Amino acid sequence: MLSPPAIALGKKLTSLLPDGLDKAFFPSTGGESNEAAIKLAKSYTGKFEIVGLSASWHGVTGVAAGAQYHAGRTGHGPMMPGNLILPAPNSYRSIFRHADGSHDWQTELDYGFSLVDRASCGSLAALIVEPILSSGGMLELPPGWLAAAKRHCDARGMLLIVDEAQTGIGRAGDWFAFSHHHGAADAHVVVPDILTLSKTLGNGLPLSAVVTSNAIAQVTRDRSFLFYTTHVNDPLPCAVGLKVLEIVERDNLVAHSAALGLKLQSALRTLQARYGCIGDVRGRGLMAGVEIVADRRETKAGAPDVARAVAERMAAKGLWAQLSTMASFGGVFRLAPPLTTTAEELERGLAIMEEALSETEGTVPLY
Repeated sequence: MLSPPAIALGKKLTSLLPDGLDKAFFPSTGGESNEAAIKLAKSYTGKFEIVGLSASWHGVTGVAAGAQYHAGRTGHGPMMPGNLILPAPNSYRSIFRHADGSHDWQTELDYGFSLVDRASCGSLAALIVEPILSSGGMLELPPGWLAAAKRHCDARGMLLIVDEAQTGIGRAGDWFAFSHHHGAADAHVVVPDILTLSKTLGNGLPLSAVVTSNAIAQVTRDRSFLFYTTHVNDPLPCAVGLKVLEIVERDNLVAHSAALGLKLQSALRTLQARYGCIGDVRGRGLMAGVEIVADRRETKAGAPDVARAVAERMAAKGLWAQLSTMASFGGVFRLAPPLTTTAEELERGLAIMEEALSETEGTVPLY
């Protein structure tokens, strides 16, 4: 069913996106949007194999869960067939290194696709990625990575799906985080074939989006693509989503996120210089990761107990920060203050974080 709020949201959302992201529909949750996006890619390509990153999170429903590897794959029988894996580009921990010690993500990506080719039965349909892998430990795709991945996809007749559940609508300092990525040969933005949005679009209400090109929309329509649930294109959350976009635009919150994010990253790097337990600082906009380790120079061994102690100390002082509790990334703070955060509020939060670090055993103060 179509209603004025759904139509208005579709027009507004696509007006903010580049050409090639022309048609939208609106399910309820992030997992649902990824479920639909993957089904759309399969319908368009006529193929069924889906490639995901090793630290990914895309949802808990069947197809979405099959394409994610950070957690949620065990304890319930076989996954959807046709799922393949690429190494997530973890610049802090990757074993792929240049002679100067910097992350050799290009070799890592090329090698990953060579393994995908060996594992594939010849039916590669799509690659699904997050611009910043939040649940995987706030891992940001390196500059150039998305363009290189798109070239790999094009060479294999695959679509590129970008999941912006957590990075979209200003969170990472751009309206959409994929727009931060450009091709190697020119200044054009790497545009995904399918974009999914959720959490940030509904601002607390269950609203997500699937956006694709006119061409993909037409081909899949002709092939009788079908995806709908009880609340798809629901007028109430669509009305809220439209108001979210209007307020973010009205109050210039994307630029605010970018500017405040620079202050956040600078302050976190100052803390990193003061405390040996901070192994890595990463992120963009108001989306930052702080990885707590026992020894950042030698082993980079995680220190989840120290991280939990710091988190508890911060909470006692009135500051809550989300700590990833998955075993694979058990010592990473995922910091995502509201887009409406003021500079004064940010400074207060950072001051509390430093107090907690100074008062907690095992943080390895350096001066």
